[in-house]
Amino acid sequence: METYTYHTPVLTQEVLTYLLTAKNGYYVDGTLGGGGHAKAVLERLDRLGKVIGIDLDDDALAASRERLAQFGDHAIIVKENFRNIKFVLSQHGVNTVQGVLLDLGVSSFQIDESDKGFSFRADAQLDMRMDRHQQIDAKQVVNQYDEQPLADILWKYGEEKHARRIARAMVHYRIQHPIESTGQLAAIIERTVGGQFLNKTLARVFQAVRIEVNNEMENLRHAIRDCIDVLNPGGRIVVLSYHSLEDRLIKEAFRAASAHSIPSGHKIVPDTPVQPVLNVLTRKPVTASEEEMAANPRSRSAKLRAAEKV
Repeated sequence: METYTYHTPVLTQEVLTYLLTAKNGYYVDGTLGGGGHAKAVLERLDRLGKVIGIDLDDDALAASRERLAQFGDHAIIVKENFRNIKFVLSQHGVNTVQGVLLDLGVSSFQIDESDKGFSFRADAQLDMRMDRHQQIDAKQVVNQYDEQPLADILWKYGEEKHARRIARAMVHYRIQHPIESTGQLAAIIERTVGGQFLNKTLARVFQAVRIEVNNEMENLRHAIRDCIDVLNPGGRIVVLSYHSLEDRLIKEAFRAASAHSIPSGHKIVPDTPVQPVLNVLTRKPVTASEEEMAANPRSRSAKLRAAEKV
């Protein structure tokens, strides 16, 4: 009897279409979660194919071990940050792989588990760590960062137009009381910006703090580079993102890796020709069908981009 409660994987058929090029290949799921995408991949591989699944969340690892147990040693599950993909592969004697999948962001399971402190929808201790063993958590960010760095985070990672006012309100509040719960943080935001569009503001602020806590953008930037490095020629990278910051970073990374020249930045100096590393397969991001969005609300914001190693 399966006990996991992880979300239905998003854009599964599209992921398989873009990712799978060899049934006997090694594939990496760098954001394993509950193992939904990994299971779909493993069901289509032959006896030589394997999936190496990486995640930091202990609950996700437990769920995926249960879900993927039927595949035996064809499913290799590792607790690690996906930015360390080269280290993970070296530990298992693997140099290159046929495909890499990254399904970014926070899972619906993590949001629903109030003790993880990711969501403003339930009052819980502020935490937001993907890996409970890391030191920095959301409580430290909102209570120890100075006003300007706080405002910068809310603007940079949440694209929140009220970033400065919200940061100031947080600093004023914590003079009297530490901000320890999601409810306290949500109440500060509500008092500062009012009721109209409140949920969107809450989502942007909580997103920004979570990205800071988990160093998500820097990890992604590092991971994309190394994921491209470990692909076989003809191997593919598929990335699912859920907000504009991630999608923009992926789009720019793919564009740079597929470029035939580096602009000189000067009218009279010619561009420098370079050999492209990737062939981008998705000129525009692939999104969910109306049917999938109706059945699986999480798919509404999903954008899939894929590229193939030259």
